[in-house]
Amino acid sequence: MSLGSFFKKQFIDVIGWTEDAPGVLQYRYPMQDMEIQNGAQLTVRESQMAVFVNEGVFADIFSPGLYTLNTKTLPLLTNLRHWDKLFQSPFKSDVYFYSTRQQTNQRWGTPTPVTIRDKDFGAVRLRAYGVYSYHLTDPAVFQQKAAATQDLYTVAELEPHLRNTIVGKVSDAFAQSAVPFLDMAANIEEFSAAMRAQVTPVFADFGLTLDSFQVESLSLPEELQKRLDERIGMNMVGDMRQYTQFQAAQSMPIAAANEGGGAGLGAGLGAGMAMGQAMADAISGAAAPAGAAPAPAKSAETKFCPECGSSIARSAKFCPECGAKQG
Repeated sequence: MSLGSFFKKQFIDVIGWTEDAPGVLQYRYPMQDMEIQNGAQLTVRESQMAVFVNEGVFADIFSPGLYTLNTKTLPLLTNLRHWDKLFQSPFKSDVYFYSTRQQTNQRWGTPTPVTIRDKDFGAVRLRAYGVYSYHLTDPAVFQQKAAATQDLYTVAELEPHLRNTIVGKVSDAFAQSAVPFLDMAANIEEFSAAMRAQVTPVFADFGLTLDSFQVESLSLPEELQKRLDERIGMNMVGDMRQYTQFQAAQSMPIAAANEGGGAGLGAGLGAGMAMGQAMADAISGAAAPAGAAPAPAKSAETKFCPECGSSIARSAKFCPECGAKQG
């Protein structure tokens, strides 16, 4: 290889970036020991932006397209470097590419329950999960606030900070929505909108635009969920007297099926009948008009036929129902 061909390879005449893998937000074009040739071609593909940086200062920004690099296409860089109108020599500059495509299906969630105020329960510890998507819109802000001068900066590096910021906004969003926890499932879209309003400025502060934000689920820790289930169960029971009677009726087949269950069943039936009779007596007493005479007792001059059990006069010699002779 000749010395001339060696130096020729140190000049860059084509600049471009093909994303090898998803999730890259910032890529610095390799410039070590290399200079950009005057009139070089810059290719910026769809869903990309390119930025020329001179000694740490952002200069020209390029949207998708094909560019020939000269003083006309690099006006800010020309001014920074004090070039004449027609510079001919190669130049050194950092070139960064940024992916502006939408970063979809990003997950967020509360690793531990977040304590919030609720008008029904007072204080509630809540878990929330969902998805969001965004895209990069301001490379200068993004580099200053997040990526700095890294050769490569990815979605995975940015995600923990975004997730923690989102979780920190859950309490504010819940308070702003003013929706009780028990009604939250039916108003999940309203809560999602409140959350999005809270976190949108955070994304803008990083040079990002929040495209979508969705709350997928809201839940309580296991111990609180059990208490909520108990409360719901009590509300469903309603009338405790009717519920007790229902439980007693449900237990009768079980008691009868168990060994010795007949005695228990008889005792239960007897107790139930006694309670029922007492309640009936109380109701009858309450329904009787004031001052009314008590109903006359049945005549004691009766007996029961030992054959058929019919009530007959004590003096009868034969049962008028079955004809059996009476003792």
